[in-house]
Amino acid sequence: MADKSTSLPVPIIPKPRYSSLCSDDEVLDDEGDLCYESVPEKRDLWIENYSSLPSTQNSIYLPVTGRVLAPSPKTDSTPQLTPVIKMGWLDKNPPQGSLIYQRRWVKLDADYLRYFDNEKEVYSKRVIPTSSITGVANVGDQKFEVVTHNRIFLFRAESDSERNEWVSVLQDMTGPVRARVSNELTLNPMVNSEMKGYLELRGLRSKLYTVVCGDKVFLYKNIEEYKMGIGITSIDMNVGNVKEMDRRAFDLTTPYRIFSFIAETDQLKDQWVEAMRNSIAEALSNYEVAEKIWAEPDNQKCADCGAPKPEWAAINLCVVFCKRCAGEHRSLGPSISKVRSLKMDKKVWTNELIQLFRVLGNERANQFWAANVPPSEALSVCSSSEERRRFITAKYREGKYRRYHPLFGNQKELNNALCINVQSNDVCETLALVFCGADVNCDTGLPDSPSPIALAVNYGQALQVEFLTQNRNTEIPRSEVKLAIHTEHYMAPPSITHNGFLFKTASMARPITERKNKEEFSRRWCVLNDGNFNYYESDKNATPNGGLKMKEIVCLAVSPPETHGYDHSFEIYSDAERLYLFGTDNPETMREWVKSIAKSFIPQCAEELLQKDFERIGRLRYKDPLNLESSRVGWFCLVGSTLHVCLEDSHGQETIHLQKLLELSRDNEVLVLVERGRTLYIEGERKLDFHGWAAGIERAAGSSGDTLRQQQLTEADIPVIVERCIHYITQYGLTSEGIYRKSGVNSKIAALLEAFRRNARSVWLKEAEQQVDDVSNVLKRFFRDIEEGLFGQHSQNWLTTTAVSDESKRISHYQLLFNNLPRVNKATLRTLVNHLYCVQRFSEMNQMNLHNLAIVFGPTLFQTDGKDYNAGRVVEDLIQHYIAIFHVNEQQLKRQLDEITYIIKLRDNLNPKTGPASGDFICTVYLEEKKETAEQHVKVPASMTAAELTFEILDRRKMTWKDKDYWCCFEVYEKEETERPLHYQERVLPILHSLGTDSYLLVKKHHSMEAMLVYLASKVDVTKHGMLKFREEKSLLGLTTGSFNDRYFMLNQTSLRLYKDVRSNRAEKEWPVKCLKVFQGIKKKLRPPTCWGLTVVYESERTEKQEKQQWYLCCDTQTEMREWFATFLSIQHAGVLWPADWVKSRAASRAASRAAPPDARLGNVSLIPLRGSENEMRNSVAAFTADPLALFGNL
Repeated sequence: MADKSTSLPVPIIPKPRYSSLCSDDEVLDDEGDLCYESVPEKRDLWIENYSSLPSTQNSIYLPVTGRVLAPSPKTDSTPQLTPVIKMGWLDKNPPQGSLIYQRRWVKLDADYLRYFDNEKEVYSKRVIPTSSITGVANVGDQKFEVVTHNRIFLFRAESDSERNEWVSVLQDMTGPVRARVSNELTLNPMVNSEMKGYLELRGLRSKLYTVVCGDKVFLYKNIEEYKMGIGITSIDMNVGNVKEMDRRAFDLTTPYRIFSFIAETDQLKDQWVEAMRNSIAEALSNYEVAEKIWAEPDNQKCADCGAPKPEWAAINLCVVFCKRCAGEHRSLGPSISKVRSLKMDKKVWTNELIQLFRVLGNERANQFWAANVPPSEALSVCSSSEERRRFITAKYREGKYRRYHPLFGNQKELNNALCINVQSNDVCETLALVFCGADVNCDTGLPDSPSPIALAVNYGQALQVEFLTQNRNTEIPRSEVKLAIHTEHYMAPPSITHNGFLFKTASMARPITERKNKEEFSRRWCVLNDGNFNYYESDKNATPNGGLKMKEIVCLAVSPPETHGYDHSFEIYSDAERLYLFGTDNPETMREWVKSIAKSFIPQCAEELLQKDFERIGRLRYKDPLNLESSRVGWFCLVGSTLHVCLEDSHGQETIHLQKLLELSRDNEVLVLVERGRTLYIEGERKLDFHGWAAGIERAAGSSGDTLRQQQLTEADIPVIVERCIHYITQYGLTSEGIYRKSGVNSKIAALLEAFRRNARSVWLKEAEQQVDDVSNVLKRFFRDIEEGLFGQHSQNWLTTTAVSDESKRISHYQLLFNNLPRVNKATLRTLVNHLYCVQRFSEMNQMNLHNLAIVFGPTLFQTDGKDYNAGRVVEDLIQHYIAIFHVNEQQLKRQLDEITYIIKLRDNLNPKTGPASGDFICTVYLEEKKETAEQHVKVPASMTAAELTFEILDRRKMTWKDKDYWCCFEVYEKEETERPLHYQERVLPILHSLGTDSYLLVKKHHSMEAMLVYLASKVDVTKHGMLKFREEKSLLGLTTGSFNDRYFMLNQTSLRLYKDVRSNRAEKEWPVKCLKVFQGIKKKLRPPTCWGLTVVYESERTEKQEKQQWYLCCDTQTEMREWFATFLSIQHAGVLWPADWVKSRAASRAASRAAPPDARLGNVSLIPLRGSENEMRNSVAAFTADPLALFGNL
């Protein structure tokens, strides 16, 4: 970690603001390669041996000692400032060829000369270490030069006296260090930087040389200036946050500026992000605990490999270890090793726990854990990850090297010995007893002290209490079990063996989204044996490059041919969130490997799945609706559009036909599959493999081709598109004149057809959104375009049947052809002919008799040019003899026709042709408060805005208003105890459609509007962030947050983000602002901590499932709540909350309402008041039809 004394200070400024590293022309600084003056060779201020500097010389701008420990401890995140010796405004030398000096704010301290755009900037334009300054000299006209090893910086003061002061101070500063510059430049050791290299910074024309070192990020113009120590600026990471963006980009966010970097490759991006996050962790770390633990000399080396200064510990095993060993301890699981950081998990480290580690120490703990380690198996600092994993598993999970207690195997005596020993301070003996099998929760037989913990409490043995408490649920090592048993399922030691060459890419922590070329693969010798899959540099090597245990594999996926550079490839997902990609050009080789790996990790209970030609197979967690509180393990296998499942609570294999699902949706990390009579929730235990499963299942549930059988189907094997189009036309189009003959709007037909092809299950046809002729043409175009047609490959046989003159023989021939059709074709043809039969039965209304339908559908279904009538004759025969050919139950057909007749009559009654009033609604609006005397009944056309409705109400009451009277229309929800002011341009009719029985519209003054407008006018950038008290509504799966909790929120132009606290690197949740509806108020039964709250409703834009969430935010003051609410509204309405001229806006709105045409989508909706019983509604419709003004007579 970088030494704090050498860091670039970031001063505290009263108001955060964004600063730029760019000049006006987007050049990094005003000193480009051509912007510095070269230093003349005759100048005697050069260091003579500078030319002998090695090319690997590190920057004197970074700390000059390898790894520098931070001061102990850090109490806050405020940077430690180096005292400023002198600062002020100076003019700096311009770029070459320019005569205009640039004004800069210059600061000088003991270490650096820095200059900024202005005095409020946090990040400098240039940093010159005082140790690199070789001379300072006057050059006349208030100018002076600052000379470094290969550049001259020319400054100009406002007066000679000011110039002389700067020169004097600089000479005093640089004089004492000049003698040691040479030594530093040539003898500095390598700086222990985490990462360094070139990064592109958005907004600049050239890349920056960037160095991550300790708890800082340093920016240089190029590598040459890095070597010389002349930097641009440094960023203290204790105020930073790193977020990954699209492709190769990532953002480093500070309170003062967002640095948007772009790496050269995805792999380098991952390395940069990891390095910067490690730097943040280093900056926020606290060495207070570590120093106390290290005070015991035995704890200054890793308990497993001996690495110095270990920063991690297992608080139940009482050992301290290094970062590399910590990863292997984590893989053991918290039931064996509870891994905690000495630097970051400060809350865990109580005084008793620290004292316990000092009393035991690594050496005394290892006298038990490592009493019998063979020298050949011992770890060293250079041991590989595989060696560490093998050793640590043997040491702590299996207890292979432990010192066995004399009472080992005698449970009763072990428990008795534990009860006796906890009364003393001998913690080492307690450790040996517990990890040899003594029960921490055994019964002591004493009423006052029923357990060993209670016994230790009574005897005042605080360290014994701490040790027993940490090991209350620890899994005891069992050396007789050579293969670890998974807590969720037992897997017998596999005996599958296979080996051969494969091509492998580097393992990844994210899904593969791009094609991997052959150059990205490396040839490896792979061996599958004894439950381990290892890969070697070649078949000659004895040490593997890496590997996996079969029990670590959670998913195996086979890629489609030619997905990557090698034609045949497969992916392995591990429980450590890593993805391994292997490829080969031989399909048989891949098939053998996939078969062998699958046999090795799939348990016996799911071995039926191995017989499938699967695309993806593995383990997932699931829930069923009868038990949403707990999840169980299931084994899943995806084959085409079928999902085969072996569930924990079922006997044998189950099959889910994905194309026949009633619903398929994704809620965060849960995939919901809805069949008839059953819902299955598939959970993402690990994000990486779950995303692969979700994408695969969603793809398989969609249309997989252009034939009928490849479409999304209903339970009756009918394509969803056919069923929904027929249902819509039956409901709304049977009385439409010329149905199926009239053409629709081509653009709408194409868009609707594309939506059905993309995901038919998510398309719902609505009368207000689709026209009958558009839907009918979609159905016709679907049948004309479908591959192989409705009648399949034997369509010619259908056409020749029309030549049979005998009617009974012709019907029999049709029946035979129908029975020979594929299953989906049969169901679809029966459904379509049934529909056409119903259409022609109402030909008096729609003018589509038998002959007309045959003319339209003959060429469509047979995909012919229509030059002859053979195709039409087939359709005519099918409709005319529908009952005989399809063996229809006449009673059921009569019932169906009666239902259609009833629907038509009901629609005629509810939708009378009312002429110009059609499309309007009558609603009740209240003025200032909800009471009968304040009721106003208003006719609301589709185009009416909230401002127009407000004017209408105020005009009726003949109320006048002033400029500062902010009258608004509010939607009020009594049950939720919330209200929301409608934006003045917001349409009222959609709001009316969404209102429930406990909600209404209210026109009143908006008393907070003026304060909100003043607040927004004072803000330069409409964003907001801060701590709020947060509570979430109960979710779909029964999970709830309980009460209000403090959370950190960031609101910007696009999204609202929730963080656990202000120091969190990643947002826990993120919502798009355009999908949020914010209400003022919170219902009292939730017991909000303050009375200033907001209720936020999120509705997703996804058409396949309208996801809705509701949660609550509490502010500490009314002003804070008003500011958050104003920011939300400003972002959602492009910064315009209120019209500039209220009176002119009123006149313009009324003129527009008179001139606006009715909304075409609501052109057939009746005038129905949104109040009263059904009879009152119908009477109101009749009355309004007779006299449109009658309902307003009493107003």
